[in-house]
Amino acid sequence: MYKTYIFDLDGTLLNTIDDLTASTNYALQTYGMPTWSTHDVLRFVGNGIRKLIERAVPDGEQHPMFEEVFRCFRTHYAEHNMDHTCPYEGIPELLRILKERNCRLAVVSNKFHDATQELCRHFFPDTIDVAIGENEAEGIRKKPAPDTVLEALRQLRVGKEDAVYVGDSDVDIQTARNSGMPCISVLWGFRDQEFLLAHGATTFIETPEELLNL
Repeated sequence: MYKTYIFDLDGTLLNTIDDLTASTNYALQTYGMPTWSTHDVLRFVGNGIRKLIERAVPDGEQHPMFEEVFRCFRTHYAEHNMDHTCPYEGIPELLRILKERNCRLAVVSNKFHDATQELCRHFFPDTIDVAIGENEAEGIRKKPAPDTVLEALRQLRVGKEDAVYVGDSDVDIQTARNSGMPCISVLWGFRDQEFLLAHGATTFIETPEELLNL
């Protein structure tokens, strides 16, 4: 039984893809650029919002309007990140049971820091102890660097000996590896099992309840 659980956010605890797609397409439309389907945006996420917009904008960061589109996305998403976002089925119950077992729970995300904390306060106010988002301005590198995980452990005041990382992507697998922690890959998120296997996943769960039995 693990005592500390470090969770990814998007695609693991929360289904955020509709709001991410809406804000991406709003920013693109604002500057006269072609939009993308939800399926397309699923392929773009996982490495932070700047990389998301880089992948969505024609010619990426080389486009002369890239910074304007990126700022437009951030502003729109900050105002609309809860329009359709919700926890996956069984997640609130899972977190409640883990807390009842006196486990320590944290979220680490490549979403910008303020949005990560806002979403966790809104959806998981009584269960998530620490929420760390992208904050490279403070010297905390985004995943797959181990910085967010190490910062979460520091704030929890625990070591990684009894800790496990839970996520849905290849970035999460790499983050756990770089942090020296085991990784549990969920199959309800943004990546399928074949993709995760190809990127080194070894342990899978199909429902949140299964995490309680590992």
